[in-house]
Amino acid sequence: MVKIRLPDGVEKTYRENTTVGQIARDLGESCYSKAVAGKTNGTLVDLSFPLTKDTTLSVITEDTPEGLDILRHSTAHIMAQAVQRLFPEAELGIGPTIENGFYYDFRLERPLTQEDLEKIEAEMGKIIKEDLAFQRQLFPRREAITRMEEIRQPFKVELLKDIEEETVSLYTQGEFLDLCRGPHLFTTGRAGAFKLLNVAGAYWRGKETNPMLQRIYGTAFFSKEELDRYLHLLEEAKKRDHRKLGRELDLYSFREECGPGLVLWHPKGARIRNVIERFWSEEHYKRGYEIVYSPHIARASLWHTSGHWDFYRQSMFAPFELETSQYLVKPMNCPFAVLIFKSDMRSYRDLPIRFAELGTVYRYERSGVLHGLLRVRGFTQDDAHIFCTPEQLEGEILGVINLAQYMLSSFGFKEYEIELAVRGKGEKDKYIGSDGNWELAETALRRALESKDLPFVVGEGEAKFYGPSIDIRIKDALGRGWQGPTIQVDFNLPERFDVNYIGPDGKEHKVVMIHRTVLGALERFLGCLIEHYSGAFPLWIAPVQIKILTIKDTHADYAHSLKTRLEEKGIRVQCDLRNATVGYKIREGRTEKVPYLLIIGDKEVEEGTVSLRSREKGDEGRLPPDALLARLEREVRERL
Repeated sequence: MVKIRLPDGVEKTYRENTTVGQIARDLGESCYSKAVAGKTNGTLVDLSFPLTKDTTLSVITEDTPEGLDILRHSTAHIMAQAVQRLFPEAELGIGPTIENGFYYDFRLERPLTQEDLEKIEAEMGKIIKEDLAFQRQLFPRREAITRMEEIRQPFKVELLKDIEEETVSLYTQGEFLDLCRGPHLFTTGRAGAFKLLNVAGAYWRGKETNPMLQRIYGTAFFSKEELDRYLHLLEEAKKRDHRKLGRELDLYSFREECGPGLVLWHPKGARIRNVIERFWSEEHYKRGYEIVYSPHIARASLWHTSGHWDFYRQSMFAPFELETSQYLVKPMNCPFAVLIFKSDMRSYRDLPIRFAELGTVYRYERSGVLHGLLRVRGFTQDDAHIFCTPEQLEGEILGVINLAQYMLSSFGFKEYEIELAVRGKGEKDKYIGSDGNWELAETALRRALESKDLPFVVGEGEAKFYGPSIDIRIKDALGRGWQGPTIQVDFNLPERFDVNYIGPDGKEHKVVMIHRTVLGALERFLGCLIEHYSGAFPLWIAPVQIKILTIKDTHADYAHSLKTRLEEKGIRVQCDLRNATVGYKIREGRTEKVPYLLIIGDKEVEEGTVSLRSREKGDEGRLPPDALLARLEREVRERL
């Protein structure tokens, strides 16, 4: 007999080798009907897993993140089986789950087409109807290698040779065999609604020197309704894609002559950046920051001292020679802030010192991972570095949280998820800094979040080697998460650069250093902003706030006088004086997502008024310029 402790603390006794599925059935039909897998002593197992010793057990059901992940992993195996049925020569790579879905890599004799995806989906439907059992078998690693060699799966053989364990698990469903840890659904018939999304190229194990495989992406849900909602979300996301809107709205571009991952900001995109940067600077000055600037290159020795050469070398561009010294384009701004701090002797009375910088950095990203504004090689970081005493740490963290919340809400982001990244238990050797410093930093970060009553999750083992952090993911209009503000306590640079202040006792003490961003990389933030608003920016951000459209050439003088008057009040205005119909001009203005269009005709010139069309409401009738100005100034002031 074995004793099973359930999540509610209840203990039950079952015969040895009773399966997780049998226990789920014993717990009630509602539990069994939704059961996907089990978790014994924290390890996920199949429903067919026999229990041979006392253990804790929780039943993983369809309505849990783990249950959905298992469904998607099982669907990836179903897809691989379908591919092998249709393309017997297919060599299998890997097929993990990812956020919102799964993929599987294959080496095939020809490129897959959309028609092929449809055939694979149809074959997957047949496999689901066959209701094949997912069966797990343990093999000695050598025997598993032999089996994979027999069925001509060289990539699986390579993976098996890299595994250290002498016993491995293989899964079958029908004629299909795969290397996998599991768990999986009980049968293929339990799979729900699925959709194959697209095919992309991927190097085997991510190395450019390895063979190029074809990666099929898909997604799966337990119900068709959930799948339909997700596919609708994907369609909305396509419409909001910042790469598409960036071209259509003429905001920025990438040019091969310039190099991949290097952004060229066009006038309208530069306008938006300028608005953001001015707002950013004003708010930082208000909160006691001093804005600094640093060079784009520095001696390589600086990056040896900082540790970036050792820890980030793969992301740095190659050094170059200059007057007998090696130089690097900067991957980070932080060492420069340290050098500015060390330019003078600092007393505890001077602290905290807050240096902020919109600093452009350069990192080597492989061409295959570059993605619009979200993954680039040159980007401007909204950086700041705070130097303070241990006693000031919690207050400074709270100040950063307040600033981050204000900045995000000003740009229309109201929802976010927060993680407190701390050391992993029993892994102290992976981190620098004393236990006392770590406890001080983690406690200060936690207390700041708790004092703001902000919900957060603790990420055990997610801290960087040099200190714990608060990481915030903002949610856009479609509920998608984007990397946002970060507040990082750093024990590394103060030690490496010997950064001190003179305390009340007249002795030197190490500063506490905080790295933080409240927007992150401006390029990524702008990509997020474009998709959040689908390019229809609020008035205060819009690159062109007003477009004046004339009906006839005789209205041009009045249009110019209006433009001058609006520009004197800081409004961003364009005139469209072309010899085209006003209807055409209006349609073009709407395509450009301009917040307000002013139509000027004989009546408006005669009365000294404007005919107003807003992006949100359409035709709003005529009104005097003074009333229009008052409305615009209020909306800009209130950031509407």
